[in-house]
Amino acid sequence: MHELAITQSVVDAVCERAGGRPVRSVRVRVGVLTAVVPDSMRFCFGLVTEGTAAEGAQLEIDQPPGAGRCRTCAVEFTLTDLILLCSCGSADVEITSGQELQIVSMEVG
Repeated sequence: MHELAITQSVVDAVCERAGGRPVRSVRVRVGVLTAVVPDSMRFCFGLVTEGTAAEGAQLEIDQPPGAGRCRTCAVEFTLTDLILLCSCGSADVEITSGQELQIVSMEVG
């Protein structure tokens, strides 16, 4: 379950940035192509925040959809998984969205 390690890294970064102030909420952007399960991340967040400045904080997860662009025919299309195949038959696909994994914001105080 890589969500635990990812969530631990998020909480570590947030607590370091908070400088001892209590954290009320954390917003993250986790693209659908990252294979991170939002419910698992929420569960892990509750565990790893115990005893930290982020204990009791709300975790908000934005999940941008996957998108790709075919380098052969230049068509842009939605990706629901990591099977990178264009309708033209080409597998030369550039992922343009859906792999994001970032802390967007946090509320302290």
